[in-house]
Amino acid sequence: MSFFIRGAPSKKKKPLGKKDSNNGKPKRDMSIAASNKIRKKKSKLSEEIVSDSSEDEIETPASKRKLEPSSSESEEEETAQEKRLRLTKQYLAQLEEEEKDNEETKDIDRDAISHRLREEVLEQSGKLQKKVAQDYDFQATPEMAVLRGHQLSVTCLVISSDNKHAYSGSKDCSIIKWNLESCRKEFVIPGGRKGTEDTHKGHTTHVLALAISSDNSFLASGCRSKIIHVWNPGNGELLHTFRGHRDAVSGLSFRKGTHTLYSASHDRSVKVWNLDEMAYVETLFGHQDSIMAIDSLTRERAVTAGGRDNTLRVWKIIEESQLIYNSPGGSVDCIKLINEEHFISGSDDGSISLWSVLKKKPAAVVKNAHSKRFDTITNGQSQTQNTVYPKEENWISSVAALQSSDLLASGSKDSKIRLWQCSDGYRSLQPLASIDIVGFVNAMQFTSDGSLLVAGVGQEHRLGRWWRLKNARNSIVIIKLKKKADGKQ
Repeated sequence: MSFFIRGAPSKKKKPLGKKDSNNGKPKRDMSIAASNKIRKKKSKLSEEIVSDSSEDEIETPASKRKLEPSSSESEEEETAQEKRLRLTKQYLAQLEEEEKDNEETKDIDRDAISHRLREEVLEQSGKLQKKVAQDYDFQATPEMAVLRGHQLSVTCLVISSDNKHAYSGSKDCSIIKWNLESCRKEFVIPGGRKGTEDTHKGHTTHVLALAISSDNSFLASGCRSKIIHVWNPGNGELLHTFRGHRDAVSGLSFRKGTHTLYSASHDRSVKVWNLDEMAYVETLFGHQDSIMAIDSLTRERAVTAGGRDNTLRVWKIIEESQLIYNSPGGSVDCIKLINEEHFISGSDDGSISLWSVLKKKPAAVVKNAHSKRFDTITNGQSQTQNTVYPKEENWISSVAALQSSDLLASGSKDSKIRLWQCSDGYRSLQPLASIDIVGFVNAMQFTSDGSLLVAGVGQEHRLGRWWRLKNARNSIVIIKLKKKADGKQ
């Protein structure tokens, strides 16, 4: 079979004087005429260019013009070389202005600026530990606001990055947006009856997980119906629905600074979603039992609590690998990242554990963390010693951490929120104080500035009905954390 390419020029030269079959004239005559026309056009064009140019430009040799870069090229090269330096100078000037506002005198504290830069580098690397626990006054009774709106137990909550709003989910299948300044609800996404999933725009079973992106563009919610809804946090509009899990969605977390969503489920899998494209990315397997909770920060990693398989796992998404940590206690029900290298977990045997990603065993374990032996501790000082307390069955239902700091919190059904302090290097946990709240503390989160601790309280545990505390109120509790004068002891 022959193969031809249309329009391909012939490589063979025709002999001069060969006449065309159409008109009988040689082709050489036509080419000469065409070349003469082109020469005339070029001469006219060169005359116009010469007339518009100055004498200096005409006298400049062509070789010299080739070697000299144009002004636009030099400007572009200059911008590329000096861009980083210019941005750095602007950033340092901004820091100096901020430090001027903070200082009483006009002298700029260079040590303060260098300290702040050092903190930002450590925070990006996941190694920062701010000493803030000692700045709070836990002897004074904290101010609290109780927000009522859910009919059944609150199971989950999340706070926006600007610390202005909180979102809560409940066993009544509803989601409520709260204003943290006015302590009022802004809108309610009502729950529907079971079996109306195709017609109702919302959840029809218990809402178990909430997550909000760091730019407050997306709010994700998961429930026992195996689905994930994506909402507009501003007006509560339903944007998309993900289906893919084969069991209840128990945990959600956004990667900080992105629209990548991680979801954990009782089907023992972790799924990755891209909300820019509203698309599924991949599924991660490894846990041998239902996953109870998930958390993530800036890195492309996620940590999960594996429930009754007694493991915690760090998922390295890019490397397609996982790190496994064995819990010394019972079922691991909750987990929270302190920074990129340390996290805290809570178990149903009443213990809380402090972990480092570099060690397979916990750095510190506090057994029976919600027993009465910690009731007499205020600001780290115990009022009674050598007292024997009976063992209590207080499951750890939630944990919270003020990011990149030494302040932690844990919740259970003993009607108290316990506050803890991490030692230097995250090697031990010391009790700080307790805050009285009646009911199951099913969810907690600090605001990013550490001024508030928001808790979701219910009469029942978020995952079941093993107990029912009739005196408890299904509510959101906003706790204002009071600092000492000038942050000093």
